[in-house]
Formats: sequence, C-alpha cells, structure tokens
Amino acid sequence: MDRNVIVEKLRDIFVRILEHEEFDIKDELSAADVNGWDSLSHMLIVGEVEDTFSIKFKFRELNKMKNLGDMIEIINSKVDL
Repeated sequence: MDRNVIVEKLRDIFVRILEHEEFDIKDELSAADVNGWDSLSHMLIVGEVEDTFSIKFKFRELNKMKNLGDMIEIINSKVDL
C-alpha cells in the first residue's frame, strides 16, 4: 500500500479520536507530542487502525511502536502480504 495512503488514513483516525488537528504527521510523532494522546486514546487508535486496515497487531509489534514511523512500517508490512 502506498505510504501516503497509510498516512492519510492515520491522520483521519487521529483527528477523529483526539478531536483536534494540532499535530504534524511525521515519523517522529509520539504520544508525548500530542495533547490528548494518552493510554486510553492510544488503545482506541490501535483498535481503529486494526479495523481500518483489516489487520491485527501482535503484542510484540505494539511494544515496538515508539512513534508514528514505527506504526506506519508495521502497517505497511501487514497490508502488503
């Protein structure tokens, strides 16, 4: 899947769950950078990402996600199977 398509879908998910657009989508983006991105919203984001891309994250993959770039890389590896 094209990286830009993944990024746009993620942006839509983040805006919908966090209810604001006060962040720049970039690989280095993490929860510490975004107002309202806490543990609860993170789980909502993960669930929505799984539904949107028809994938399931493994526990070790979730532990590897330190920023948005990591999430994009894992999504891309799963949707291109």
